[in-house]
Amino acid sequence: INMKSTYHDEGNEEEEEPKHVNAMQKKSNILPLWGNERTMNLNPLILTNIQSSHYFKVNLYELKTYHEVIDEIYYKVAHLEPWEKGSRKTAGQTGMCGGVRGVGAGGIVSTAYCLLYKLFTLKLTRKQLNGLITHPDSPYIRALGFMYIRYTQPPPDLWDWYDEYLDDNEELDVKAGG
Repeated sequence: INMKSTYHDEGNEEEEEPKHVNAMQKKSNILPLWGNERTMNLNPLILTNIQSSHYFKVNLYELKTYHEVIDEIYYKVAHLEPWEKGSRKTAGQTGMCGGVRGVGAGGIVSTAYCLLYKLFTLKLTRKQLNGLITHPDSPYIRALGFMYIRYTQPPPDLWDWYDEYLDDNEELDVKAGG
């Protein structure tokens, strides 16, 4: 993830676009959406847990703007796992489903995935998504931007989005609790 950011505060109207935007069809600020327009291509168990979580229904419902959601990511996201550590119960499952990721009753869905889906409900623009992946303040803001790309953008476009960020060596906690 490139630490040389083009992100600017809300007050600045001018924003330089990263190089990859020119390589992609810069026809409009509207992003294409690949896959399911309702589920964001999320695992059904994860989506159900997001939509029924108190955090999503109450706390995130109050957030109406892109900048409010970015602030929430900054203050609340500490890992990128779909489930909070220790919240998934796989005991009693046997055979092919025993301990398999995404199979079972789930657990407490993570803040990161709730916020990822909240971003989806905002229907981000290309400029907003670029603001996420170039944000200077938190690797988790950038990571959720890249996750958003992975879940919502057409597969042929993924390389154009990711290419200039592949050599980033900033560390972050992908797993809950490291």
